[in-house]
Amino acid sequence: MTGKNWLQHTHLDKLYGYLPGMAEALPTIFGLSRDEYAEVIAEYDARAGEAAEALLADGEFAARLAALPVPAGRTILAIGDSITDDLQSWAEILRHLLRPRGVRVVNGGLSAHTTAMLLRRWPATLAAVRPDWVICALGGNDVTRIGPEAAKPQVSLSESVANLRELRRIGGAVETWVWLTPVPVREERVGATPAFGFSQVGWRNADIVALAGEVLGFPEPAVDLTAAFGVPARSDLQGEDGVHPSLDGQMAIVRALVERLTEHRPRA
Repeated sequence: MTGKNWLQHTHLDKLYGYLPGMAEALPTIFGLSRDEYAEVIAEYDARAGEAAEALLADGEFAARLAALPVPAGRTILAIGDSITDDLQSWAEILRHLLRPRGVRVVNGGLSAHTTAMLLRRWPATLAAVRPDWVICALGGNDVTRIGPEAAKPQVSLSESVANLRELRRIGGAVETWVWLTPVPVREERVGATPAFGFSQVGWRNADIVALAGEVLGFPEPAVDLTAAFGVPARSDLQGEDGVHPSLDGQMAIVRALVERLTEHRPRA
């Protein structure tokens, strides 16, 4: 992979931004000049902006977005794994959509993180961001199976559910909480991806559906991405590796989110 490819999902500044000189070192770490680094970031940001514009071209979506019950001055914190951390993710598209109305969207996605790993950072994250809303898209790494003939997910279903509930408990002062279920995969693409084969990492849609069912049972609003993507995921909505959604897939997440949060809006 090139530095440009790594940059899409790998953001060391989120994990180690406190280290002296980290910001200045980032271009070199990815094998890029300072200008090249800035250009790559801008390119992904432009794609997210274009995706937002494409969604707004749909009159029904635009009307739903206008009805989204989040007033100016609010802060939305998106937490998740690499699907959220992606520089052209649903969170970045949402940021472009809501910025004109004075809503701040903070992308708190961290690639390769499980619910347990986010839980360890959670009190400090809440203190730093002070969100009014949290949109939680965790669990995709919990269901990862590791090793030959893996007998269990990386994190058990019961532990994933307990961790998600604990995130909500600790974030009890958050005004609005929304869940996104894990995204279904294309298992045949996962199996054909060299990086996953080398590290003996895999995903099973059965595990994803099981966790999604638990999330959909939580009392807060939940967005069913197993329904939005299909099981297995629709070919055009999943990326080449079968795990990380395409830009169309990221747009589908935003559409499903906005539809879920405005499903009871009055008709014009």
